[in-house]
Amino acid sequence: MRAWRYVLLIAGLLGLAGCSINPVTGKDELAFISQSQELDIGKKQYAPSRQMQGGDYNLDPELSRYVSQVGQRLAAVSDRKLPYEFTVVNDSTPNAWALPGGKIAVNRGLLLELESEAELAAVLSHEIVHAAARHGAQGMERGLLLQGAVLVAGMAVQRSDYSRMVVGAASTGANLINQRYSRSAESEADHYGMLYMVRASYNPAAAVKLQETFVRMSKSRKHKQEWFAGLVASHPPSEERVRQNRETLRKLGAKGGDWGRARYQRMLARLKKSKPAYDALEKGLKALQDDDEQQAQKLANRAITIEPREALFYSLLGDVRYKQERYRKALKHYNQALDRNSGFFRYYLERGVTWEKLHKSGKARKDLKKSVELLPTAMAYNALGRVELVSGHRKQAKAYFAQAAGSRSPAGAEAATALVRLDLPDNPGRYLPTHLQRLKSGEMIAVVQNQTRMPVRNVGVGVGLRSPGGRLSNMTRHSVWGIIRPGEVARIRLGIRLDNPKQLRQYGAVVLGADIADEK
Repeated sequence: MRAWRYVLLIAGLLGLAGCSINPVTGKDELAFISQSQELDIGKKQYAPSRQMQGGDYNLDPELSRYVSQVGQRLAAVSDRKLPYEFTVVNDSTPNAWALPGGKIAVNRGLLLELESEAELAAVLSHEIVHAAARHGAQGMERGLLLQGAVLVAGMAVQRSDYSRMVVGAASTGANLINQRYSRSAESEADHYGMLYMVRASYNPAAAVKLQETFVRMSKSRKHKQEWFAGLVASHPPSEERVRQNRETLRKLGAKGGDWGRARYQRMLARLKKSKPAYDALEKGLKALQDDDEQQAQKLANRAITIEPREALFYSLLGDVRYKQERYRKALKHYNQALDRNSGFFRYYLERGVTWEKLHKSGKARKDLKKSVELLPTAMAYNALGRVELVSGHRKQAKAYFAQAAGSRSPAGAEAATALVRLDLPDNPGRYLPTHLQRLKSGEMIAVVQNQTRMPVRNVGVGVGLRSPGGRLSNMTRHSVWGIIRPGEVARIRLGIRLDNPKQLRQYGAVVLGADIADEK
């Protein structure tokens, strides 16, 4: 029976699909997601996706314009006209990604690994093909078939710096930018990307050189960890891809083309000058993680000396002070970060939880809400729940905890616990399902299961006769003595005997009340 249901489900999904020709490959393919839906996904997910990857790199607007100009030069010769956008993301991890609809980003860290404009063109043309050939949308469509459901607001969050904290519709972007493309999709992006380079008058040999560099660096112990967290994870390099690119280069027969080495190096001069500051930041974050607060502070100050305009360095100083519980000092540094960059969610989140520690609920609420506007995270919603609870707003606190509880993160788990604490007394049946059983002796018992992660006590169960409308009449109350631990089942003897199993249908049971058992 299940097999037939699955067949019917797939048939229904296929019925929703339309036949289309891929504008890049020219192949016929089924499409569940229309172009208008692609454009809408890209438009809605672009800003939060950049937020969760580190926010926009805003210290060098000229560099950002330059990257966009290179991207638009390639987009102009692509096989699919989309509203392409290109942004530099403020993250040291070497990575680049594309969302459906032509929304493309390249990390600051990847720019530093390239040597020429042609290599940048190889990266961007590769991502343009992913968008133009619907590779992201195809990944979503494969998910529809595998999950057996139509995609709605969100998809499971997998990884990235902040993506595990993301909740709600923004988690769709987290899934898209972290997805691993199929081998065929990577091959297409390599092949047609090189073709676009030729059309835009770039030397396609740069794409071969780039893949050779990626393979070499992916094997290097020095680079392996950071590259696995970036381009290697989503766009895994291989000797096979290098060979394919060499063969594509041979078939294209392209002679010459723009490398733009001097131009690229000139545009990257300011970023290269500040690289030691970002290196100090990475070491400082590691030192703070290892509880070496003094070293973290020293490295943050070193970074500020090199590049005093970067908000991330002041944020690290704030984190050091916050960990030391010197909240007024932390607040000063978070203010400094926001003075330099008021468009990154993290600084509002950090300042918001600091205001919470200082018992300034109004200011905490304002900052946390601003953080959520930029990127909805479990940490912010969990903190908002705490703020509302302290303010006596139980209903609003429950709503915020419920939003945070959807995240597979420590903040999500904490919020889930807080939600149960608040909601279980009001809705015990939601967490403690109960049903009736008839024993071999004919005795009827009530069975209560604790589906929460906390022990409960004072569990009361009502048992009565079912009326035609489903309500219980002549209900009697029964109690569970002691504590029901997480996952455990309690059985209550009711003092009722049934002559045959069919009589069990005449009765019903409901949980009337329960309390969290705070064990010390």
